[in-house]
Amino acid sequence: MSDAATPDAATPDAPAGDDPYGWLEEVDGERAMGWVLERNAETLAGLAATAEFATTRDAVREVLDSPAKIPEVSLIGDRLYNLWRDAEHPRGLWRRTTWDSYATAEPEWETVLDIDALNAAEGEDWVWHGAKVLRPDFRRALVDLSHGGSDADVTRELDLETLQWIAPEDGGFERPEAKGSLSWVDLDTVLVTTDLGPGTTTTSGYPRTVRLWRRGTPMAQTPELFAIDEQDLAVDAWHDHTPGFDRDFVVRAIDFYSAETWLRRPDGELVLIDVPRSAETSVHREWLLIQLREDWTPVPGGATHPAGSLLAAPLEAWLDGSRDLTLLFVPTASTSLAGLTWTRHHLLLTVLDDVRTTVVALTPPDLPEVAAAWSPVAVPGLPELGTVAVRAVDRYESDDVWQVTTGFTTPATLSVATVGAEPRELKSAPAFFDPEGVEVVQHFARSDDGTRVPYFLVRGTGAPADGTAATLLYGYGGFEISLLPSYSGALGRAWLAQGGVYALANIRGGGEYGPSWHQAALRENRHRAYQDFAAVARDLVARGVTTAAHLGIQGGSNGGLLTGNMLTQYPELLGAVVIQVPLLDMKRYSHLLAGASWMAEYGDPDDPDDWEFLRTFSPYHLLDGSRAYPPVLLTTSTRDDRVHPGHARKVAAWLRDHDKDVTYYENVEGGHGGAADNAQAAFMSALAYRFLAERLGLDRT
Repeated sequence: MSDAATPDAATPDAPAGDDPYGWLEEVDGERAMGWVLERNAETLAGLAATAEFATTRDAVREVLDSPAKIPEVSLIGDRLYNLWRDAEHPRGLWRRTTWDSYATAEPEWETVLDIDALNAAEGEDWVWHGAKVLRPDFRRALVDLSHGGSDADVTRELDLETLQWIAPEDGGFERPEAKGSLSWVDLDTVLVTTDLGPGTTTTSGYPRTVRLWRRGTPMAQTPELFAIDEQDLAVDAWHDHTPGFDRDFVVRAIDFYSAETWLRRPDGELVLIDVPRSAETSVHREWLLIQLREDWTPVPGGATHPAGSLLAAPLEAWLDGSRDLTLLFVPTASTSLAGLTWTRHHLLLTVLDDVRTTVVALTPPDLPEVAAAWSPVAVPGLPELGTVAVRAVDRYESDDVWQVTTGFTTPATLSVATVGAEPRELKSAPAFFDPEGVEVVQHFARSDDGTRVPYFLVRGTGAPADGTAATLLYGYGGFEISLLPSYSGALGRAWLAQGGVYALANIRGGGEYGPSWHQAALRENRHRAYQDFAAVARDLVARGVTTAAHLGIQGGSNGGLLTGNMLTQYPELLGAVVIQVPLLDMKRYSHLLAGASWMAEYGDPDDPDDWEFLRTFSPYHLLDGSRAYPPVLLTTSTRDDRVHPGHARKVAAWLRDHDKDVTYYENVEGGHGGAADNAQAAFMSALAYRFLAERLGLDRT
């Protein structure tokens, strides 16, 4: 699920009415937590008590803690920064090194912040949420820390020269725990979005005001620059530090798929960037980019640009009323724009073609030659079948990019390249399982309405060829998020190397074929995502890969809603179901934590017309005591302040009270990610793999 929380995670904003399991919505309620602890104890004494579980957990933990994994870095000033977690540092080290040292087999790291030591000193449970470093001198950082992994966090100011916190009494910036952020304008000024009391948050729990906070003044007394409606989703703001282009931007997010972007000039004037609210905009130096979610005709009677297109215009000319645009990308039936990144002089586009990635580089013309073509630049060294991700090393000054390539059987490789030149490999991750004999293919299933639905099939070493292979089918299908091939040492060790088969479904609701693929499964059309997933399940059986008794599914968050619907609507297709940090009660979801922010995706259950279709994909309301269901594992986190743990609790309680085969576990930390450190992540991962292995008949070798 894409974001956030309400200020009070323990109190829903509307009563559960006559729901017999409504008491489980009391996150920290004594009765509710007593029920949780009983279920956890059952799981610890059962599924998690076997030698096989311990072996799987330890194998996954070894992957997560491996000292040989690639330290992902960001260039800050003249040094490379990394957040590192391992067995000795479960919450992590924020550390830095030089370019020359990083290029060696064993870089020398300087610790900037030790989160575990900080927790020990303060008696806290901080989880790293990131940092923003002041440009151009890189002397200070605004560090975000979260209690137990929740979305709400605090911000503190850190001196990157002395490596000491700057306390508020010494003039340091510090934001109390809430949803929101601080971002640098200059050394003594930050932009603030946060909860400042009644009237300063939206109904979704996000900040609704932007303020300019100057050092030495109380945050609550800072002048308000911008405010959005309480029913909007959220507001965000940042300062553009590009030399020669200092300016502020403010975004009013109306819902997940409509927003307004405003430019704030140095004199304080706010100017709306006039594009469709459904479009995504970005600015780099002189250029405005417009990525369309819907068809758009900028000038009456002029050309119509299809959804999924990318257009460019000089920003100042656009603000002055010009509607001259350059078309940079147009989707086809098989292609979509998956992402973009700027370097100093080039724009790189990541394109999906039937869910296979490629990268296109373009060089914009010098202004005022607006109508001139954007020159293509070759991008060598891309994988034939796999995933490539690129990001700028320093978009302000450099044309270098980080390039990471990976695939189901190919560990990640990190390279650095100047746009147009062959990449120079810097690091490669180790192999955590033997890929010999592991086959990767792409297939297409036919959904109920005839739509071709792609999926990747990964056959593990030793998987039986008689149609009875234990098969794990994974999906998401929401929020325009694409699922791409990637390497997972945990999946390889715990599943593929044991003879399991893995399938990754690219169903509607995702972004694999652009906005139209996502919009095809919105609101009243949500059933298409579930029909697509069922079509892949049937195709796996029709191809002789597996049978229903040996087919398991897994999904989390919106993917938990997917697997919840598969459980209640297609139980005959499945042998086991794993539902993680899920959304399941579609009548209550908009009243629980961040649920109101997702109504553009699902609908409004308080609207009778919307409830008529929402009830058709509300797993909690589709449960039927007379139906036979496959075994279910439900997991969540007490500290998930994005998707309320009550969703998982209530469905698990219903299944248990109706004598269905259900296993439940609730991690007390972890937030929406389900785990706050590698030990917790390995435990939660092992629960899923061992549950599926036992229920689907996967024999360990």
